[in-house]
Amino acid sequence: MLKHLYISNYALIDELSLDFQDGFTVLTGETGAGKSILLGAISLLLGQRADSKSILEGAEKCTVEATFSIQGYHLQSFFEANDFDYDEQECIVRRELTASGKSRAYINDTPANLAQLRELGSHLLDIHSQHQNLLLSDEDFQLNIVDIMSEAETALQDYQQSFFHYRNAVRSFEQAKAEVEKNRREEDYLRFQVEQLQEFAPKEGEDDELEAEQNELSHAEDIKTALYQAGQSLANDQEGGITEAVRQVRNILQGLTRIYPKAEELAERMENIYIEVKDICDEVSDQAERMEFNPARLEEVSQRLDALYGLEQKHGAANATELCNLLSQMEKQLLDITNADEHLADLEKKATEARDAAQKKAAVLSRKRGSVLKVIEKEVTASLTSLGVPNAQFRVQIEPLPELTPKGNDHITFLFAANKNAMLRPIAQVASGGEISRVMLSLKAMTSDRMQLPTIIFDEIDTGVSGRIAESMALIMRKMSAADNRQVISITHLPQIAACGSHHFRVYKEDSPTRTHTRIVSLSPEERIGEVARLLSGSDVSEAAIENAKQLLSR
Repeated sequence: MLKHLYISNYALIDELSLDFQDGFTVLTGETGAGKSILLGAISLLLGQRADSKSILEGAEKCTVEATFSIQGYHLQSFFEANDFDYDEQECIVRRELTASGKSRAYINDTPANLAQLRELGSHLLDIHSQHQNLLLSDEDFQLNIVDIMSEAETALQDYQQSFFHYRNAVRSFEQAKAEVEKNRREEDYLRFQVEQLQEFAPKEGEDDELEAEQNELSHAEDIKTALYQAGQSLANDQEGGITEAVRQVRNILQGLTRIYPKAEELAERMENIYIEVKDICDEVSDQAERMEFNPARLEEVSQRLDALYGLEQKHGAANATELCNLLSQMEKQLLDITNADEHLADLEKKATEARDAAQKKAAVLSRKRGSVLKVIEKEVTASLTSLGVPNAQFRVQIEPLPELTPKGNDHITFLFAANKNAMLRPIAQVASGGEISRVMLSLKAMTSDRMQLPTIIFDEIDTGVSGRIAESMALIMRKMSAADNRQVISITHLPQIAACGSHHFRVYKEDSPTRTHTRIVSLSPEERIGEVARLLSGSDVSEAAIENAKQLLSR
């Protein structure tokens, strides 16, 4: 629960430090005094997006920090999963905004993101503001109430796992079906392309080989002449030929070894050179003999290259290797078209099996929801009776949906009638503002224990009611706060509710020479009499109002 709240430089609040207790706390103050400012600051701690305009004019930074008691709420897994320091007694959440627009959040002094704030906040505090009464007409809200009461979280998660598997299976089938239809429309052209490539039969790396051969054939005469000249220079039967010169040097060194042993190594090296030069001479002569100008082959190579370049350009391939890969892909595509019916049948079977599995899980979820409808109807009707709607009729209608949804196969509708024998209709169509406030309070009271929320804040839940009904609402909120480690805070304008609080804060505005400030103070028992009397009679507090306030507080 909320133990301490510190705010600095937020809206009209320059600095504020409040200690909160368990039980039922009320906040009162004139309209425009700044109660909504307090809620806005607390909302920042729950992950609401920040606006630099909220910073007190002239300040560089605003800070909102809250200390929560978390003992007994089993939050260790959240802290460990997000790598936050864990203290089983309390946690501190802080949010800082700068005038430049930067926002920083911390959980136990460790930087946190907004998603982490929202997740932690969902376990710590619930703010019910006036506009949330509109949720009563929302189908998801009504379904969520039923799920809370039926404790269907595990069944819902189990179903959703099956549902998303089913949805993915349907998506795979639909995508494959669309692809097959597209391919079949293009099948004739695809087959023509494949046949054309198969007839040409490209080979990996073929363009490099053809280009090299084309270059050689184009310069055949030059190559042959150069090889002939090289062979002549090397030939050993030519005077002055390199081979003959090397042979003579070798012979000289071999003859020298008899009288000069050191020449033996040189002779061996020259022998190796002679063998290598002679081999080169033979290879050059052989290549010169084989080199012939072949116009027919040159024409053939050139035509093959031109055709290859044309196919590469047509198919957007950079080389023959990419063209070969493309042919393989197109052949596979044709094969897939041929086997498409079998493949689609397999995918459709998987989608059907996944749907059947999801429907079974949905049925389990529906039975769990249906088991608590009478309980909800009984508790809400009893609560509404105590809140001054004695003839209230409240029903929860559950109907199957035509298709599975992420939340199951159920359509939940809250039906309501305020008068005896009146026709039940969807609650948003027939309930007045005051009746909606009472229904919402009844639902909150009913679900609070199951949700195990430490702190619930009601922002003028009493809209549209007064007198004895307001007192009944206050008693319900007080009863909610009586649970162990439970804290209920109500922002109210009604003296009947303010008088029921165990703790009382007053919100007011104070003017200084330079600006207006919002102040919040805890009231003593004597100060509470004056505040409740003000709520009863307005700014002109009479003796009668004071006596009435004392009677309300004493009750």
